Amino acid sequence: MRDGLLSAGADPYAALVLAIAERGDRAAFRQLFDHYAPRVKGYLVRLGLDGARSEELAQEVLVTVWRKAASFDSRRASVSTWIFRIARNRRIDIYRRDRTADIDGEDPALKPPEAVSPHEEVNAGQQQRRIAAALLDLPEEQRDLVRRAFYDDLSHSEIAEATGLALGTVKSRLRLAFGKLRALLEEPA
Repeated sequence: MRDGLLSAGADPYAALVLAIAERGDRAAFRQLFDHYAPRVKGYLVRLGLDGARSEELAQEVLVTVWRKAASFDSRRASVSTWIFRIARNRRIDIYRRDRTADIDGEDPALKPPEAVSPHEEVNAGQQQRRIAAALLDLPEEQRDLVRRAFYDDLSHSEIAEATGLALGTVKSRLRLAFGKLRALLEEPA
C-alpha cells in the first residue's frame, strides 16, 4: 500500500481513491462518482450556483479527483474533506472569474489618464522647480517637517512622535512653513 493512504477500514472511500491512483480503476471511480456527485452538486447549490452550473461543476470536480487521485493523502484529510475542498476552491475560482467579468470597460477609473500637452508638462516642471527652490528657502526645521508631512506622508501626531516635538509645535511650525511657501510661490516667476 502506498505511504500516506489508510486502509479501507478507516475510510472506505480512501481505498477507492487508492485504486484510482494506482491502477486507474474505472469501477472504483464510478463508485466514488455515484456517491459524491450528488453531494457535491447539493453543496454547490447551497453555495449559490444554479442547478445546471452546479451539476457541471460537480462533474469537473470529480474529473479533478480522477486526475489528482495520486495527490490524495489520508493523513491530511478524509476523502470527503478533500473532495469538498476541491469543490469549494473551484467555486471560488468561478466567483473570481464572474466578478472580473462584471467590470465596466467604460468606468473612468479604468481609462488611461488623458495625455498631457507639452505646454502643461513644461508648466508642471517649472512649478516643481519653484516648489523645490521655495523649500530650500525654508529653515531646516520647517523643511524637515514639510518633508515628513508630504513626502513621507506622516500625520502630525506621527511627526511629533518621530521628532520628539510637541504636537502643537509641529502644527505651528507647519503653518509657518506653509505661509512662507505660499508667499514664495505667489511671487511672479
